[in-house]
Amino acid sequence: MNTLLDRVPLWIAVVPLGLYFLWLAAAHCRRHPLVVSGVGDGVGLGLGLVGLVMAGPLALVRPAAGSSPWIWPMLVLVFALLVALCVLVSRPRLVIYNISVEQLRPVVVEVASSLDPAVRWAGESAALPSRGFQLHIDGDGSMRSASVVAIVGRSSQEGWIEFSRRLRRAVARLQVRRNPWGLCFAAIGIMLLGFALWHALGLSLESFIPRRFLIS
Repeated sequence: MNTLLDRVPLWIAVVPLGLYFLWLAAAHCRRHPLVVSGVGDGVGLGLGLVGLVMAGPLALVRPAAGSSPWIWPMLVLVFALLVALCVLVSRPRLVIYNISVEQLRPVVVEVASSLDPAVRWAGESAALPSRGFQLHIDGDGSMRSASVVAIVGRSSQEGWIEFSRRLRRAVARLQVRRNPWGLCFAAIGIMLLGFALWHALGLSLESFIPRRFLIS
């Protein structure tokens, strides 16, 4: 097992990243925005990068860590713990794919007002005093993705959970145009998986071009 993992080739390492890009493509090509929790978004990104991390940083650390058969599982566990730590220390948030801030803001205003009529807005931020938390709308207009970040205390967890549930329902009713970025993500994912498949099947130029043409 250690011998196999010591030589993780690049074509295997890019498979999770290719699948992650295809998932992004599917999220951006939907006619309805997709809402993902911050935890799910962080874990998805970590899974997409795990192959490159194993073939890159972890492979560099591996020789100095010794020859124990448990070294690779421990290094992968360390990476998983780092991803979990980043997710845990980040503020609660919802990530919404294939929607602009301008499209999302009226929905958030409606949901926040129904949850707390005393909601107070200041730009893209809002305070829900009776629910005990604040939220901020952030987004990337060029990528057509947005997020709702919350400042939540222990006593206001239920309010944020209820807000998240209502926002998911409200966003699911929206109809939006497909994001052109979805095609770009799909092309990248297909190229990465094609690269992996090419090497998995052992294809090479010699399979299609006679050797005498390559030498000349």
